[in-house]
Amino acid sequence: MCEHHEKNDIKPIVVSAVMLAVGLLAFGTGMEWTEIIPPLLWYVVAFLPVGWGVAREAAGHALRGDVFNEYMLMTLASLGAFAIGEYPEAVAVMLLYQTGEMLQEHAVERVRRNISSMVALRPDRASVVRDGTIVECSPEQVATGEVIEVRPGERVPLDGELLTAGSPFDTSVLTGESLPRMIATGGEVSAGMIAAGNVVRLRVTRPAGDSAVARILRLVEEASARKAPTELFIRRFARVYTPVVFSLAVLVVLVPWLCSLAGLAGVFDFALWFRRALIFLVISCPCALVISVPLGYFAGIGAASRRGILFKGGGSIDAVADVDTVAFDKTGTLTCGRFEVLRVEGLSDDDIAMVAAMERTSVHPVARAIVEYGARLAAPDAVPDVTTVPGYGLEAGGWLAGSPRLLERHGISVPQMEGGEDGTVVCVAAGGAYKGRIVLGDVLRDDARQAVQGTGLRTVILSGDRQPIVDAAVAATGAALGIGDLLPGGKAEYIESLRREGHRVAFVGDGINDAPVLAASDVGIAFGDGSADMAVETADIVIHSGRLVKTGEAIAVARRTRRIVKQNIVFAVGFKVLVMVLGVLGAANIWMAVFADTGVALLAVLNSMRVFSLPNRHKE
Repeated sequence: MCEHHEKNDIKPIVVSAVMLAVGLLAFGTGMEWTEIIPPLLWYVVAFLPVGWGVAREAAGHALRGDVFNEYMLMTLASLGAFAIGEYPEAVAVMLLYQTGEMLQEHAVERVRRNISSMVALRPDRASVVRDGTIVECSPEQVATGEVIEVRPGERVPLDGELLTAGSPFDTSVLTGESLPRMIATGGEVSAGMIAAGNVVRLRVTRPAGDSAVARILRLVEEASARKAPTELFIRRFARVYTPVVFSLAVLVVLVPWLCSLAGLAGVFDFALWFRRALIFLVISCPCALVISVPLGYFAGIGAASRRGILFKGGGSIDAVADVDTVAFDKTGTLTCGRFEVLRVEGLSDDDIAMVAAMERTSVHPVARAIVEYGARLAAPDAVPDVTTVPGYGLEAGGWLAGSPRLLERHGISVPQMEGGEDGTVVCVAAGGAYKGRIVLGDVLRDDARQAVQGTGLRTVILSGDRQPIVDAAVAATGAALGIGDLLPGGKAEYIESLRREGHRVAFVGDGINDAPVLAASDVGIAFGDGSADMAVETADIVIHSGRLVKTGEAIAVARRTRRIVKQNIVFAVGFKVLVMVLGVLGAANIWMAVFADTGVALLAVLNSMRVFSLPNRHKE
């Protein structure tokens, strides 16, 4: 059915099927008892289990002013078959129709279950540590800042910061990763993950309504409600198409009759043309389009959600399927947002130990990286008082550690780096003389190159970092182009320039400063569990998996989904038009007509299910 008001039950179908089979056998072979029971009575009884509900729906819709619907088409076709004495065919129309609808309902339900199963990500109980004891309550009753306990095998009910020792967590349902993810003390644990090691304790960082799982569920619900342009067109088309075919069915009877009256044809055979009109009506139902096209997009959204990718509706699928260029933000997207020391130039171990001791007073990511690097060295005997010079670096007695501008302020010249600056540089001086430098880099994700190459499209890296650093990222990932020294507004302007050239651009970013660029692109893709709320709200697609390679997978799912939708449209329309012509010419019977409606709709639905067969290539 074009609408599913109630779930189809197999019992009426079995009863009608058995009665139809017995009737065909009994009345066809002339069994004795058939002389007692009139064929009409037998087939009316066989018709009622499968036909009564549809006829009731047709009457209900007609009373509300909706005459041109599938229920009316099927009811008229069956009653017409009874009227011309084709009793078995009258039953068969409804029997095959209801059988097809039941199979369609099962196929549709599979998609619904896949998406609605995400509700299971949200546990209904949380173990809160209060006054030294464990209290069981609903996640909604837990306040931010409270401590919860999660035992091995239990699902995390709320987002939180890990307080206990580092532990593995199963994130497969949430992100699509098959291997457990190791999260260190102080790391963020998202609701929906499963504790896979020891008993852990978390400090709640977000209320239940704002947890990662709650956001995912809201996005899925919104995605299901948003229609693609193709879906909207099909809905409008069906509203015009149905009354048109009703009129054509009337003309199938009326035109031969008028031709007969005018002497342009022989004797008018009402039963013949009425039968052809009934066949035409059954064939003409647009249900294959009305069901299979939205279901195609719905299946695509469901298949993507299983892979840790959320499309915000069918429109997002259409948009990303047309993309020819993918622009990646660098920091926090292609990189981990975590600095490490790449190399040291001109500094002894004692120098490094002193700089590390100075940097302990700073919380800057660069400072933390230097402290970690110097942890292997013996601390200096004494460290002078450290002064922070905002925007420049640190001063401690005669020691300086910071940007080249800090040394230049003290009249100390800094030699140029050979080959240019390929990272963040901390220059060091002592006693008024330059000593050396520490070069740090933001670590690329282990799948950054695979992600860039895996899109199969032209890729661009956009960053606010200096051009030499961006060039290094381009070389490491194999991107076609990298542009540095860009502010967020500059990124948006570059995206706009690509669009003016006729390119369809997707931008992948994770931060709040990426929101303008996500909005300016044809498709905005927010990446990562830590994506800023504004980026998630602005984006068309959210990759909540920790794997950047899912970008290419999102494009593959979208293209496969739209290809299947187009196949459904061509197949449904093409086959129906062919059988309509055969029906008017008298070359199609009622069985072919039922297949052209219910059979084609079912095949289109099954075709839509193929989107789930796309390999999940990046589970590692």
